[in-house]
Amino acid sequence: MNTVIQPAFAALPPPLSQYYPPKPPPHSSLSLSPSRPKPKTPLNFSTQSLQPLFTTPHPPNPNGSHQTHSLFSHLLHLLRLSSRHADPELARAVHASVLKLENDTHLGNALVSAYLQLGLVPDAYRVFQSLPCPNVVSFTALVSGFAKSGREEEAVELFCRMRRSGIEPNEYSFVAILTACIRILDLELGLQVHALAAKMGYLDCVFVSNAVMGLYGKCGCLDYALKVFDEMPHRDIASWNTAMASLANEFMYDEVFELFCEVLRGDGCVADYITLSTVLTACTGSNAFVEGQEVHAYAVKTGLEGNLSVGNALIELYGECGSVKDVAALFERMPVRDVITWTEMITAYMDFGLVGLAVEMFDQMPERNCFSYNALMAGFCRNGEGLRALDLFMRMVEEGMELTEFTLTSVVGACGLLMDCKTSEQIHGFVVKFGFDSNACIGAALLDMCTRCDQMGDAKKLFHQWPSEQEKSIILTSLICGYTRTGQLDEAISIFHRYQSEGIMVVDEVASTSLLGLCGTIGYHELGKQIHSHAIKYGFLADVGVGNATMSMYTKCWNMDEGIKIFSMMSTRDIVSWNVLLAGYLLHRQGDDALAVWSKMEKTGIKPDKITFILIISAHRHTNSNSVDNCRSLFLSMKAVYDIEPTSEHFASFIGVLGYWGLLDEAEDTISKMPFEPEVSVWRALLDSCRIRMNATVGKRVVKRILAMEPKDPSSYILISNLYSASGRWHCSEMVRDDMRKKGFWKHPGRSWFIHNNKIHPFYARDKSHPQAKDIYSGLEILIVECMKAGYVPDTSFVLHEVEEHQKKDFLYYHSAKLAATYGLLTNKPGKPIRVVKNILLCGDCHTFLKYLSVVAKRALHVRDASGFHYFSNGQCSCKDYW
Repeated sequence: MNTVIQPAFAALPPPLSQYYPPKPPPHSSLSLSPSRPKPKTPLNFSTQSLQPLFTTPHPPNPNGSHQTHSLFSHLLHLLRLSSRHADPELARAVHASVLKLENDTHLGNALVSAYLQLGLVPDAYRVFQSLPCPNVVSFTALVSGFAKSGREEEAVELFCRMRRSGIEPNEYSFVAILTACIRILDLELGLQVHALAAKMGYLDCVFVSNAVMGLYGKCGCLDYALKVFDEMPHRDIASWNTAMASLANEFMYDEVFELFCEVLRGDGCVADYITLSTVLTACTGSNAFVEGQEVHAYAVKTGLEGNLSVGNALIELYGECGSVKDVAALFERMPVRDVITWTEMITAYMDFGLVGLAVEMFDQMPERNCFSYNALMAGFCRNGEGLRALDLFMRMVEEGMELTEFTLTSVVGACGLLMDCKTSEQIHGFVVKFGFDSNACIGAALLDMCTRCDQMGDAKKLFHQWPSEQEKSIILTSLICGYTRTGQLDEAISIFHRYQSEGIMVVDEVASTSLLGLCGTIGYHELGKQIHSHAIKYGFLADVGVGNATMSMYTKCWNMDEGIKIFSMMSTRDIVSWNVLLAGYLLHRQGDDALAVWSKMEKTGIKPDKITFILIISAHRHTNSNSVDNCRSLFLSMKAVYDIEPTSEHFASFIGVLGYWGLLDEAEDTISKMPFEPEVSVWRALLDSCRIRMNATVGKRVVKRILAMEPKDPSSYILISNLYSASGRWHCSEMVRDDMRKKGFWKHPGRSWFIHNNKIHPFYARDKSHPQAKDIYSGLEILIVECMKAGYVPDTSFVLHEVEEHQKKDFLYYHSAKLAATYGLLTNKPGKPIRVVKNILLCGDCHTFLKYLSVVAKRALHVRDASGFHYFSNGQCSCKDYW
């Protein structure tokens, strides 16, 4: 959250001419003198401005003359000038003059205040030490100065020293010490200060209660903060702001809106720039774009749109929910900009996929900090620009820029994108050399990088060498995801169960999100439901990431209805939530439902992103009637209406739709007119369309393109082989496979699995490694005979080996999907559907066999392959034989 939201207690108290309140209640017996380190040697720290301690005219000296009084007044005036004009030399000159006079606490307090306003904390401390009788004003000023200049421990010690000396704190003293507690998040001490303020009757003072509320809000004690708020006899706008900021920090955005509405309805307070910044941040967090536009209108009406904090919050809102035109217009209208403004613009452009504009904005920045570099680097990673992210990191190192946890996490992620072992080893060495490898987030990123670079041995070593048991759960989550990514699903589940039973695996929001993703990937419905229940029990579903992962898990585990239910129950949604829902409908080949969701998004003003358009374009493949015309219109409107430049992925989706509906000539013509050189994914989409439509003529031309672009990619050869196979030219297909073998290429093997008794049972073609292989093969042979009686004829054109016909059938009979389905029939209870997952497309023969099997076995068969779900029932498939 980049928008600067100042806590209410940061507002300074009234002028110190009121620093002499009526005598407070009798001294409390509560001890506030914990053992704290003695003050360190004073260092030069900057401090925020304090209210002048010298605004009160010096009281007349009964024993002095009018001349002495005039001198004191003149010195106070000069100190005011030194603060106003940031002139430390003048302050020191006044100090030299004061030293010639007799010690005076009031004048000394004025010097302390002047030095603090000038950021000269050590000088202020030296003046304080020279005071013969420091009073509550003296102590309070220095406690506040220490608290705001990074010397919180010394502030606490000084406050305790004041208590020990018998000087009672006043309302300003409480604000000062609570500021120190907030800075170091010392809840225990803050509770004691709260109790003391209550005993001394200072909670009736608005800004003391604001500070107490701010402490609880910062320390995550929301209930305590709201209780203080509810019990306040009087509130100012800072009280409302602090309550809203506390709610926003806990993602309770609806409650933020309720409080804002109360402020607007009255209660004697007027919303200020802090109020609007907080509410706009809540609108961004909850993707409440309509409400955000209403707040924007209010800001314009009240003249607060030009405020820097409000402007930054608006850029963040429109960057997340609006359009690039909105963001650019806001930026141009801002009368004042700071580094946060420019950094927000970089983030917004990166989110829109406008990498070039983001880089241009970065180059134009009048000043940059590490956050600006981090925003650009993270944007490169989000847009798949791993090499540019790595180059930027090298530039940061050369320029001596501060490297934060976020910096290193991003550069390690960039190495994972590049999947370059040598580069990843160098970055890993850099992280270790500078001692950052013990950070849990960086360690998890390193482990993830190793898994992406196919270095599972290094990943396991990182895990076992991790020093802290307390943070091992984060690293463990990354390891489980790594095993999932590399296809070692059994290992992933085994590790999870083992370390959870040992109490090492802490299933928090991050772990829940990752594990739900794992369950969705492998189709582990039962475990997914358990993690969902765990998330409900501990309140994790309020986290939008956990909600999205839960929805995705159900849609991938054959349970679209539950996925829709989760979506409807989510209190906060982002664009990922909508994309997950769309992707679920596509997996289930429910294109019309996906388009209905798109229509709802348009009506409610939800801003689509690049992924949304990939999904919506693809949805036109699965509609009940040809909707190519609508797809064309949508594709053409991406840039004109939504300011999203079509990428190769969008063209690939569009080509897939054209090819699915048999418009191969138009698909070729579209590729030839692309405004940039098409990537191989576009040609693969056309080649896959040729497979579906069995058009070898167009396919030949596409084959040449693909092989010229990626001559060493095995998947290109597989696509070509499948094309020949689908058109019955299996001899040509075998020649392609033979060419692969000669060049040393190999494809990722097809694999199917069935989950039974909380264990994944994987199968490869002709796999006999399963403990029950004998029973499985015997059962499959019986099923094949029964299916043949029902009309099934094995299609040997899918066997790409130049062998005898009976051998071809032998190869064909024992494909992995058939083995997994047979095992499911042998082990599942009667009547329950058989659910199989396959990591690649079903071959045509397996598809035909499973249709007959649904008749013979009188069971529904649910198969999820690389194209989506196949629901086999009564000899029919939900894909209508096009996948």
